[in-house]
Amino acid sequence: MGRATVADIKGKGFSELDKETKTNTEDTNKNKNTTSSDSRGKKSRRQQRKMTALPASAVAHPVQRLLNACKDVFASAGTGFVPSPDQIQQLSSLLDGIQPADVGLTPQMPFFSRQVTRRAPIITYLHIHECERFSIGIFCLPPYGVLPLHNHPGMTVFSKLLLGTMHIKSYDWAVDVPAVVDPSQTQHPEVRLAKVKVDSDLTAPCKTSILYPADGGNMHCFTAVTACAVLDVLGPPYSDREGRHCTYYTDHPFTRFPAVSVPEEEKDKVAWLQEREKPEDLVVVGARYTGPEIIGN
Repeated sequence: MGRATVADIKGKGFSELDKETKTNTEDTNKNKNTTSSDSRGKKSRRQQRKMTALPASAVAHPVQRLLNACKDVFASAGTGFVPSPDQIQQLSSLLDGIQPADVGLTPQMPFFSRQVTRRAPIITYLHIHECERFSIGIFCLPPYGVLPLHNHPGMTVFSKLLLGTMHIKSYDWAVDVPAVVDPSQTQHPEVRLAKVKVDSDLTAPCKTSILYPADGGNMHCFTAVTACAVLDVLGPPYSDREGRHCTYYTDHPFTRFPAVSVPEEEKDKVAWLQEREKPEDLVVVGARYTGPEIIGN
C-alpha cells in the first residue's frame, strides 16, 4: 500500500485505494464461485427473501446502522456544520455501542504489533466510507504510535476508542488574543495562544469523544500508550478544494513567549501553537476494511 499524510488518508485519495483493493478481492471471489451449484443458488435466494422480510433494524449490524445514520445527519453538511443535539446523541449512542469485533478487529492483528525501528511506528488506516459530506474510518496504532498535533477546520468529529489505551492532548484557540511572532522562525513565524482542552489517557471501553469547528479540542494529538484503534467519523471530511486543509502544529509552553498576561495558576492550561510542515517520520498506510459487509457504501 502507498503512504499518505493524515489528510490524504481521511480524504478521497485513500478512498480510491480502497476501491481498487475491494475490486481485486471481488474479482477473485467471482472466479472462485463460478462452479457453485444451482441448489446453492436457490438456497441463497431463499435466505435473501427471508432477510428482506425482516425489519431493517433487525438485520443491520452496528456499522451499517452508523453509516445509515451518518447519511441522514450529514445530508447537508458543509464547512462549519454542527449536528443538532439530538443528532449528536444519536451518533454518539451508535458509536458507544460498537465493539472491536463489530468492525473485524482483534488485538492480534499485525498492525497492532510492536515495531522495532528507528523511525516512528507505522500507523494503519482502514477506510470504511467516504463521500463529500462525511467519512468513516479506523486508525490502528501500534504501541508508541503517534498522530501528531493537527486541526479539523470547519469539521465536527466523533472519535470512538475501540481498544487499548491512548493519550489525548487537545486544544482550542484562545479568544481575542493576538498572535505573536517567533523571531527564530522564517517559514512559520506566527504563534497563537491555545487553551488545553484534554490532556489525559483514555482506555477502552469508553464514551465517544466529540470535537466541533470552534471548540471541544479541535486540534489534537493521539499517542498510543498500548496498541489501540480509533473509529473516526468526520463531517464534513478534509477537502483542500473547500478550504479544509489539514494543518500540523508544534506546541510550546506559555513561558516561551510571555507576550500576554495570564494568571500564574492558568499558565499550565495554555500553550502557544505554531504551524509546521508535515512531520517527516509520519507514515500512515492503507489497509482493506475486513469487517461486516456494508450495503450502500
